[in-house]
Amino acid sequence: MKLAKNFLWGGSIAAHQCEGAWQEDGKGAAIMDFVTSGSVDTPREICQTLDPTKNYPSHTGIDFYHRYKEDIALFAEMGFKALRLSIDWSRIYPKGDETTPNLAGLAFYHAVVDELLSHGIEPIITLYHFEMPIHLVKTYGSWTNRKVVEFYLNFCRTMFESFKGKVHYWVTFNEMNHIDPQTEASDIFTYIIAGLKFSELTNRPQTLATIGYHMTLASCLAVEICHEIDSENQVGCVFGIEPVYPIDCNPTNVLNAFQEMDRDFYQIDAMCHGKFPVYKLEEYKAQGISIPMKKEDEKAFENGRLDFIGMNYYASSIGHYEGADKADTSLFGGLQNPYLEKSKWGWAIDPVGLRYLLNYTYRKYGLPIMITENGLGAVDKVEKDGTIQDTYRIDYLEKHLIELKKAVELDQVDCIGYLTWAPIDLVSATTGEMKKRYGFIYVDKQDDGKGDYSRSKKRSFEWYQGVIASNGANL
Repeated sequence: MKLAKNFLWGGSIAAHQCEGAWQEDGKGAAIMDFVTSGSVDTPREICQTLDPTKNYPSHTGIDFYHRYKEDIALFAEMGFKALRLSIDWSRIYPKGDETTPNLAGLAFYHAVVDELLSHGIEPIITLYHFEMPIHLVKTYGSWTNRKVVEFYLNFCRTMFESFKGKVHYWVTFNEMNHIDPQTEASDIFTYIIAGLKFSELTNRPQTLATIGYHMTLASCLAVEICHEIDSENQVGCVFGIEPVYPIDCNPTNVLNAFQEMDRDFYQIDAMCHGKFPVYKLEEYKAQGISIPMKKEDEKAFENGRLDFIGMNYYASSIGHYEGADKADTSLFGGLQNPYLEKSKWGWAIDPVGLRYLLNYTYRKYGLPIMITENGLGAVDKVEKDGTIQDTYRIDYLEKHLIELKKAVELDQVDCIGYLTWAPIDLVSATTGEMKKRYGFIYVDKQDDGKGDYSRSKKRSFEWYQGVIASNGANL
């Protein structure tokens, strides 16, 4: 097997991290509009009301709302075959529960999609990338309430009908799998995904399980609607997954690591196997958790199977073991691997883990896999001559692409695309910083408010351009 000629090279962005224009053209307030900037050492603050003395980075983003033509032209210059972007629910339905969409919001996204298509770039649309209208949280309790599933499906149907014939790749959710009653979720992750604070939940296991179930059900129902509207549509869901290794070959440690890793797969099981997994229901029952399942849900799981799996990959971790330093945690709750170097934000750098995860997931489900995010957040220095020599980013991506190619060419994994996070600098979701930069394109916006938002190419721009032109042959 080789990388297909129509392999989807490109990148991924999210509305709340790049668009800005948070009150323009009828957009409603969304959950991320109430989260301040932070840093690797200072958590983002989640506010109930807006404080004019604080910085809310989603309000301006990188001004993609007004500069999308310039940015898409740069993506096209790199040779992009695809761009994954999210549609902000609060631009289409400002409160989330309306019956009539905001036409100005629809017009904006049609303009963006048309611009992509004019450059031969396939739009891949994410329907939920943490952009829930705040009204749905305050009035209905977010995903704890089944009515929110109905509102989400109304939004999805509007998108599928409006973009029929233009958009053929859809993603129902981004990284909903970080909420699970067996994990100690952080406030920021719980809020980003559901608009709720983990620390304020009165019955955490039950609430998190209900949220996870409703979002999983919503994805399956959306897939069914999408296929009904256009049978040519390809629908996936994106999961943030990391391999979890045992610290040694002690069978107990091996089992612990397997269970910690497999915990992230129950939603994929539900979306690919045609039924909500019995093992999860029994697990919940043992914990005193009751799932709000209805008889008709069985049909939804049966008919709402995914066409492809989206995989966000950044790091791996070590499973917990007796005597471990529990303070030395990784991004999603595992432990740091002593054999791996870490990024400046403490994320383990493990290219081989990508090959491992591709193999594990493909053999488990047999569906095409799209790498929907992979990248290195780093501090970029602008040299006196204006250049940015981000050789560390090139090295990171090159090593990961080598392992991706091994997975395809040696292990026969069906991988259909590679989208970097992010092709252009934007606001970090976890820390709210601009300093944590991922892009091939530098954006002159600084965390202290300085900058003119101008765009410039980094050294990695030309490198990725060459990778795409050679279909991955020249790394």
